[in-house]
Amino acid sequence: MTLRPSLAMAAAIIMAALDPAAACSPDALGTARVMPVGTEGGLAVGLKSYPRTLPLQDHEVVLTFDDGPAPDTTAKILDALAKECVRATFFVIGEKVEQSSDLARREVAEGHTVASHTYSHPQPTMRAMSAAAARADVLRGMAAVERLAYGADVDAAPRDLSSFKLHAPFFRFPGFAETADLHAFFAANNVAIFGTDLWAADWIKMTPQKELDVLMGALDRAGRGMILLHDDKAWTAAMMPDFLRALKAHGYRVVHIVAGQGRGETSPAPKGWRAEAPP
Repeated sequence: MTLRPSLAMAAAIIMAALDPAAACSPDALGTARVMPVGTEGGLAVGLKSYPRTLPLQDHEVVLTFDDGPAPDTTAKILDALAKECVRATFFVIGEKVEQSSDLARREVAEGHTVASHTYSHPQPTMRAMSAAAARADVLRGMAAVERLAYGADVDAAPRDLSSFKLHAPFFRFPGFAETADLHAFFAANNVAIFGTDLWAADWIKMTPQKELDVLMGALDRAGRGMILLHDDKAWTAAMMPDFLRALKAHGYRVVHIVAGQGRGETSPAPKGWRAEAPP
């Protein structure tokens, strides 16, 4: 059965796109602006992996979440974001979308960008797979997002990207471990690859306070950046309300990324840059 967005969901998506600050409390952090990201010819951004990133201004941040949706934690993170009128980007796992499609649809309905993080999150990374198997996993994950989050009429296991259009042509490699074949595939299909600029390494269990301290310390040193978090981690979900309040207290402004036209603009890495993610 084909899933289609309800009229209420469609209206929510349109209103969210038109006015990031709609219905926000004056005390809320809010979403300061929307940044369309062009993906023509492909794009690869995020200073942990690449010598370029999104063209953010001083004290601007982009919030991104990986590895969801997760029944016990994603809803709490969405609640915290909604309370502060903040929009983020969720790089979701296809098989988890199949298990928790209500959460994926909620992400879309509340104005967040939902993009792909593969279907199965292969372990240890996609580099252990054949090129054909890796492409199939990527396409299956993208199809799950389109069908179950956005309500598009898409085959569950498409052979290529020519048969459907991505609402958000963004992708993040598990473990940041890209392959030459997939890099070329994404460039040919106008899909942007997202690394990240900052993280708290929240894939490692820690207290919410520790995670908050690590994040704010890294952010205050950098002054801006795309932030990686994981919405399947209980400590991250517990930290989120305090983190959003800390962003406001420190004068940070949230930028929401959406699909744009043409080639994406980037900012170069600072002098002395070197990659930290797996080569």
